[in-house]
Amino acid sequence: MKIAVARETREGETRVAMVPELIGKLTALGYRLAVEPGAGEGALHSDEEYAGAGAEVSDDALSDAALVVSVGPLDAATVRSLPAGTATMSFLPVNQSLDLVADLRDCGITSFAMELVPRISRAQSMDALSSQALVAGYRSAIVAAGLLRSFFPLNMTAAGTVPPAQVVVLGAGVAGLQAIATAKRLGAVVKAYDVRAAAAEEIRSMGAQSIDLELETLEGAGGYAREMTEDRAQRQRELLAPYIAAADALITTAAVPGRQAPMLVTAGMVEQMGPGSVVVDLAAESGGNVEGSVAGQVVRIGHAQVWGGANVPAQMPGPASRLYAQNIVNLVTLMTAQSDEGGTFAPDFDDEIVVGSCVTHDGTIRHEPTRAALEGPAAPEVGPGETTPEERP
Repeated sequence: MKIAVARETREGETRVAMVPELIGKLTALGYRLAVEPGAGEGALHSDEEYAGAGAEVSDDALSDAALVVSVGPLDAATVRSLPAGTATMSFLPVNQSLDLVADLRDCGITSFAMELVPRISRAQSMDALSSQALVAGYRSAIVAAGLLRSFFPLNMTAAGTVPPAQVVVLGAGVAGLQAIATAKRLGAVVKAYDVRAAAAEEIRSMGAQSIDLELETLEGAGGYAREMTEDRAQRQRELLAPYIAAADALITTAAVPGRQAPMLVTAGMVEQMGPGSVVVDLAAESGGNVEGSVAGQVVRIGHAQVWGGANVPAQMPGPASRLYAQNIVNLVTLMTAQSDEGGTFAPDFDDEIVVGSCVTHDGTIRHEPTRAALEGPAAPEVGPGETTPEERP
């Protein structure tokens, strides 16, 4: 069976779904690999590298493939050109891609969304959201250090002492913890806040000070924070204001997949920051944690430069692609059945990882929230002799 690696079509997308060094892991499972020409150029992988690793590089790479892997979802024209029964594996933001999901359903394509992989221990090696958040968190600290016209570390010299930068990180998920760790390695004094109680210990383990606002914690499902009320959000902003005003650099990382990012910092709070200060908003693409941030741009609010993140992992395509490709390999391995003839792509829909990440299969939408958004709520089952609510007097 053939696995095809698609060339990305989204503007600015430099990542690739498979890197040459991992092709051997898939061929060892019994698959043939085909790669569209130029698929790895943005991540600095040449066609010759793929060919040398055992893949076929061809304009017809997607034809007859059992599985097509990509970073972003395939475009509608490509989906419609695939034969029924083909599987796809990519990031697939279902809330923003309802028309594409309908095409996948109508064309009989089995689609798996990497952001829907359940957050359970057994699926950690397949968790592409976490692997890409790791890259984004590192990048955020590097961007903050680059924009700040001052040293991050303490410097004691014969000419005097240069104090360390004061950095505040909001959100201590994977991206936030990596931002904390990187800022600490660069020598900054770091304080961090997260609404989840468990995050405080993780923040301290990175050598940072955990900010305690003495508010109720907001533990949610799957390790994410649950949504807060507007009253609590306002109180949180009031209590965070002095910490942000004293910071040289603020990094915000709070985001929930498929939903608008919470607004943690108002423009008025940013205006209290000192001259030369820097704000890095990793959630700018999904609405922003900072009022006034713009994805892909640096804007000025008061004295601060505010950098809005846009597809941040793609700004470091080498490591981001390597990590994503390993997530793909691990998920494909889970969905591979071995026989005397080699590996067969045969997802087990009784497996919670498979069913949790599946969006469409066999002409139906398997992801219930997406199905409800496209088709409406499921009709109640009616037994023999019963009537539906609409039929009852």
